[in-house]
Amino acid sequence: MPNAIVTAAIVVIGDEILSGRTREANAHHLARVLSAAGIDLREIRVVADDHAAIVEAVNTLRARNTYLFTSGGIGPTHDDITAEAVAAALGRPFGPDPRAMAVLAAHYEAMGEPFTKARQRMARMPQGATLIDNPVSAAPGFVVDNVHVMAGVPPIFQAMLDNVLPTLKTGRRLLSQTIHCRFGEGVIGSALAAIDKAHPDALIGSYPHYEDGDYWVKIVIRAPDAATLDAARQDVEAMLEREW
Repeated sequence: MPNAIVTAAIVVIGDEILSGRTREANAHHLARVLSAAGIDLREIRVVADDHAAIVEAVNTLRARNTYLFTSGGIGPTHDDITAEAVAAALGRPFGPDPRAMAVLAAHYEAMGEPFTKARQRMARMPQGATLIDNPVSAAPGFVVDNVHVMAGVPPIFQAMLDNVLPTLKTGRRLLSQTIHCRFGEGVIGSALAAIDKAHPDALIGSYPHYEDGDYWVKIVIRAPDAATLDAARQDVEAMLEREW
């Protein structure tokens, strides 16, 4: 159905994100890519490298979204526990995947480096998983049910997402229009809320901006078709002209 709503969420995993040592970039990239594809990213959750926290987040978010993505925690070190936690969340056996082992063994052989026990950890995944190709560093991500488990390093996450995107069903693609407003949100808030209520098929948001001592608000209208978008736009413009 072209007008169906397809939703997604992402669990970003890593102590380094929560401590501020690493700036998170994958959720932002995912939001932009999914929005363009007609998939609504509804939730972003950041959790520590903690087994119970990952299991809870995965089970909660996969149950109420079409797709769930995870970012981080599938590397070769002891604190890379995402794959094992996802297997536990889904109730699946967990261990080395022969296909992933073959991919990684060939990769390190070609590099002239040993396929160490630590590197072999990256081949572990839930039983029945589908591999996500990693053209950057070879270590694959994987898909189980509606859960897509991907790397935390942004270039690798982005490359994996490029491979995943063609496999996803997409929903309605929203048209968008931005109106520049010189009044603050405190001034237009009530009137804008009334317009939003009058146009239930449109999404109307206001976003304040500060630059060089100047303050303004962007009013962004999104709608599934041109007629809905135009009707909401006319009401917003009329409100700005009438009231102020």
